[in-house]
Parts: sequence; structure tokens; C-alpha cells
Amino acid sequence: MAPEEPATRRSRRGLPPARVSPEAIARARGDAREGLEWLGRPPEVRASLLYVAVRLLARAILFGLFRFRIRAEGREHLPRQGGFILMGAAHRGWMDPFLVLHALPTAPRAWFLGSAASTFSSRWREWLIRHVGGLLPVWRGGIGIDQHVVAARAVLDAGGVFVQMPEGTVSGPAGRVGPFRTGASVIALRTGAPIVPFAMAGTEELYIGRRMASRILPPTSVAELLGSDWDGAVPEPDTRAEIELAKRLSVALAARLGPAVEAIDPWTHDPPDHPRRLRRRLTWLLLAPGRLDR
Repeated sequence: MAPEEPATRRSRRGLPPARVSPEAIARARGDAREGLEWLGRPPEVRASLLYVAVRLLARAILFGLFRFRIRAEGREHLPRQGGFILMGAAHRGWMDPFLVLHALPTAPRAWFLGSAASTFSSRWREWLIRHVGGLLPVWRGGIGIDQHVVAARAVLDAGGVFVQMPEGTVSGPAGRVGPFRTGASVIALRTGAPIVPFAMAGTEELYIGRRMASRILPPTSVAELLGSDWDGAVPEPDTRAEIELAKRLSVALAARLGPAVEAIDPWTHDPPDHPRRLRRRLTWLLLAPGRLDR
């Protein structure tokens, strides 16, 4: 294996700096609390004045300054009330949560189970997110899934929308779903909440005027996704049987979302000679820098 290239040499070549592991970030912070423990309060589902103000500011920046264009389809499939899990794929960039928020009404509020390492890149961002709400952070290699199940139930019981990106990473093929991790399916199994699949495309590379698309699919359930050969029994937590059933559910969910992602992706493509102004800066605006081809 070739030795790691010095940071000074990388910077002179204009390459992005090496990624810092989530574990290293957590150690440097001296704090790796997750979920509701980090939030310090029950997840609210009503839209506060601060949340509405931040949402309006974000829209002004994304649609006014950056001139992003989002085609959102399928809003008629949204349940009339909250209390459901929204499963989003393909997760390819920092704009994905904004595609979700663009497709959903202002209330009931959406709460994302998201990466703390990617989000807490500065203390002021962490302070703002804690006060605005909407994120229940996860540290890779953290304390396990039980706390996230508790957080999911708190959001669902309050009538909110619990949002998960089952791929668990932005690294993956453009215009297609990647492998789903089992954590999202374990939460779906344990809560038994309705599932709304949410397809996204066009967020892997951002530039001025970028086109993106989303599609809300009809609500489904664990029972429907697993099919008639499932006996309806949910295994005991933290057992091999639970993991195997979660894998089956993940495969079924990916099969449901995959064709939708591929269907909406072509609209997001610009011709090769289309100007891609601020491509690198906008692509990594709210992410740790890395390779554009991921």
C-alpha cells in the first residue's frame, strides 16, 4: 500500500483534504451523545417560529442564490397525519434532507436520524441544529441501536415523521440505490410504523442551477414488504433471527425504491457541455471533502 500523501502536497495540487474518521471527531470533542440524550428534550412536531424562519432562509439560499431546481412528485401519497417512517434513497449528498423537507409540509415536523460527524463540523452548527431541531445524531461505532429505537418511537408517538437514509452513507452509484444497511429495517420492525418510501436523484454533484428530483411512493408496511411467506412474528431484539429478518426487509425496500430512483434520475442530467459553476464548492459545502466520483 502506498504511503499517505502529505496534506501540504495535496493542498498544492488542489485536492481535497483527507477525511477524518467519525471516531476521531468524537474523541476530539470529548462528547459522543446520540439521539434524545444529545437533544435534551422531547422531539417537537409543531413548527416553531425559529424553524419557520430557518426554513425560509434556506429556501432563499437554495432556490434564489444557488438556483437549484427540484421536481417533487407524489405528495398525494403522503399520509394525512404523521406517525410514519420515511425511508429515503438514493442518499448521495447534503441536499437530500432538503429534498425531503421540500416535499413534506411544514408540520408535522420531520426528524432525521443522521450522521453527527458530517453535521457537527463546527460548534455553531451544532448549537443551531439543537435549537432548531430536526436531527437525532448517530456516531459511527456508537452505543447500539436501542437508543435510536427509543428516539424513533418518541417521534412517531408525538405524530412526527421519522426519516432514515437506509444506505447509511453518501458513497454509492449515481442514479441507483446502493446496499441498504439493516439498522433502518430493525427500527421499522421494532416500531411497526407505516413506511413511506422516498426516491431521490441528482444530489451527488451540485452546481449553480442543478436539477434534482424526488418521488414519494405509496405508503407500505413491514408486512407488505416481507410478503405472505412471513408469519408475522417479530423476533426477539438483538438476535440472529431479527438481523436476518431485517436483511430481508432491506432487500424488499431496496427493490421498491430502486426502480423509482432510476425513473426520476434522467431528468436531473444536464448535457456534458452545460456550465457547472461552483461544482466542487457546492458539492462539498456541508460535507467533509472527498472524491467527486465517491
